[in-house]
Amino acid sequence: MTKTENVFVQDYDVDDDAIVIVEDSELPRRLKDRVYAVLEDQGDVTIEQAQDIVSAVETEYVETRVDPLDPVGTVSAQSIGEPGTQLTMNTFHYAGVAEIDVTQGLPRLIELVDARKTPDTPTMQVHLAEEYATEREKAHEVVWNIEATKILALGDVSTNVADMRVQIDLNQDTLEERLITAEEVAEIIEDSLGVSTTQQGTQIEFGPEEPSYRDLLQLVEELRDITFKGIEDISRVVIRREDLEVETDDGVEEREEFVLYTEGSAFGDVLSIEGVDASRTTCNNIHEIHRNLGIEAAREAIIEETNNTLAEQGLDDVNVRHLMLVADMMTNEGTIESIGRHGISGSKDSVLARAAFEVTVNHLLNAAIHGEIDELDGVTENVIVGKPIKLGTGDVDLRMGSSPNRAD
Repeated sequence: MTKTENVFVQDYDVDDDAIVIVEDSELPRRLKDRVYAVLEDQGDVTIEQAQDIVSAVETEYVETRVDPLDPVGTVSAQSIGEPGTQLTMNTFHYAGVAEIDVTQGLPRLIELVDARKTPDTPTMQVHLAEEYATEREKAHEVVWNIEATKILALGDVSTNVADMRVQIDLNQDTLEERLITAEEVAEIIEDSLGVSTTQQGTQIEFGPEEPSYRDLLQLVEELRDITFKGIEDISRVVIRREDLEVETDDGVEEREEFVLYTEGSAFGDVLSIEGVDASRTTCNNIHEIHRNLGIEAAREAIIEETNNTLAEQGLDDVNVRHLMLVADMMTNEGTIESIGRHGISGSKDSVLARAAFEVTVNHLLNAAIHGEIDELDGVTENVIVGKPIKLGTGDVDLRMGSSPNRAD
């Protein structure tokens, strides 16, 4: 590491004078590192050339920053709202990758900004680690540990009314494929239903303690709800071979891998399963990501999901900084808040701003009862009362006064 003015610079093969030029600039650390990488790739760069590169990057960086008093919230709302509502968002659902239906378009956008606890079509994209990603047999091991296995997937169920017994005829090939034994099935039935089972080979029988047709049918219904293997909330897993770019110690390489797509999500449970690559696995439920990975990961998920939703509708020209602002507003309190009357819009300090959004009479009545005062600081409330908004040139007060040098 090279130390310059108490700043530690990554070990780039760059001249010390060039390091001083870069470190003296107003660039953030991320851009400084990229400048170092460029200087290193170019080889023999003179001090004047290094100065020119830094100056050009600094100029571009300064021009991209928001001017003071710019109405960024209003611009972002327009930038996202116009394509989101005025244009036709193609479909409510589409047959997504691997034949799994996923909510897209405007309904998905509404789901995200409303911060719904559970999406209409929860799904996960599960990436696999090492040999699990390249060997189909190993990949299927992970599939059976994720997909909920019910009794009808393992064999046939019938009832013997004469003897008041439930009879299960398990399929030996299915048991071997899903890596579960008949003994384990019988044990799970006993633990879940509280009955005694009789197991011979792939045949399992059990029944109610007292002869009762109603109890017999009840046992069959409860049997069908038992999850013998996998995760209760995940009804189906589809496996696909895909060409992916994977980061390795030597850089980024392209390779074929098996990727799992699920109907239903249980993000925390899946991350703990052997063979799952937790660093690349993701789901479309931002609340699950928040619970398992924290608020910063949830913020990234909101940005990624909204960006992908717009891009899939051909609206990828919305600048990502507008989506970042929305995600920041939703997560800056450390929890996920919706943009609506139960979240950000409903918790504004301004009475008029709250009333302008929804349930106008209720807001005005409650404010009158409690004697609330509106300071008229925001955009909405100033538009309502016909005053210039306090942004941009509207924030500047111009007064005429007498000059101290003027003779009366």
